[in-house]
Amino acid sequence: MHFTRRALGATALAALMVSPALAQDKGTVGIAMPTKSSARWIADGSNMVKQFQAAGYDTDLQYAEDDIPNQLAQIENMITKGADALVIAAIDGTTLTNVLANAAALDIPVVAYDRLIRDSGDVSYYATFDNFKVGVQQATTVVDGLKERFPDDKPWNVELFGGSPDDNNAYFFYNGGMSVLQPLIDSGDIVIGSGQMGMDTVGTLRWDGSVAQARMDNLLSANYTDKKVHGVLSPYDGLSIGIISSLKGIGYGSGDMAMPIVSGQDAEVPSIKAILRGEQYSTIFKDTRELAGVTVGMVNALLAGGEPEINDTTTYDNGVKVVPSYLLEPLPVTAANWEELLIDSGYYTKDQIE
Repeated sequence: MHFTRRALGATALAALMVSPALAQDKGTVGIAMPTKSSARWIADGSNMVKQFQAAGYDTDLQYAEDDIPNQLAQIENMITKGADALVIAAIDGTTLTNVLANAAALDIPVVAYDRLIRDSGDVSYYATFDNFKVGVQQATTVVDGLKERFPDDKPWNVELFGGSPDDNNAYFFYNGGMSVLQPLIDSGDIVIGSGQMGMDTVGTLRWDGSVAQARMDNLLSANYTDKKVHGVLSPYDGLSIGIISSLKGIGYGSGDMAMPIVSGQDAEVPSIKAILRGEQYSTIFKDTRELAGVTVGMVNALLAGGEPEINDTTTYDNGVKVVPSYLLEPLPVTAANWEELLIDSGYYTKDQIE
């Protein structure tokens, strides 16, 4: 079965998949997720289980809690138990070559979910969002916020945070962000107060918010005793909350110390609440219902011997092959549009936020 994503939104897709005609046993899909420490991954897992089961599949959902050997063992176990397809959001996208070779030997197709699996020719397809655009949107909201909150304070002092260096997406987020910020750095409108740039310097292993908070503490004490920071490019809400805690710890957001403009990603509830308090400026909404729908469509097509719908055949070179991909559209969220994007769409209820 081949779903056409452009014709079906997440709600319509879910409705289609619960029709009695599809309520049949099509086999088992193994779903390997990285961690439950992020609300976003819990939602991903839940959405996929609902949509795969509605489409007639059994599911085997496993979370590895950011432990690479644990994820490898979980995937091996899925293969041993006879999974018909694998959906994998890798902890470290470079560690799965051998286990995927075992899957390929048994003709088990593999869909990389949101995080690219690298160094393997045994990845069938990739379902994700336009990750470069995520970075562009993050940096654009930072610049918009700087103009709004600090119109007369140029040059703006900005600090950069990157995601986990073992997550391929982190480089797309960073490069997308720098495509917006670098021209402003070159013109002198933005200054990186610490001088720290590049993923090898600003990356945050495992997307750990406590690591980001500690680094922000160090940046502030080393570089901002006699000047103010105006903005922080943060690639993920979990890091943003740690960064905000650091900033508030030395008085930002109170008195005459305006809160810097802080970006984020994943539209997690604590960050939406922080946006409404004026502490975080923005986040990026990636509708995991739609990503689950794309993934179900890919698996359906693969197991039926068909060709999944894709819209990108050039971007994601994993070191062995260019993985055919479907890229969904991310959406920037601020205090001005959060209700429209997150409540009106049914992603959250108001009670969850207020």
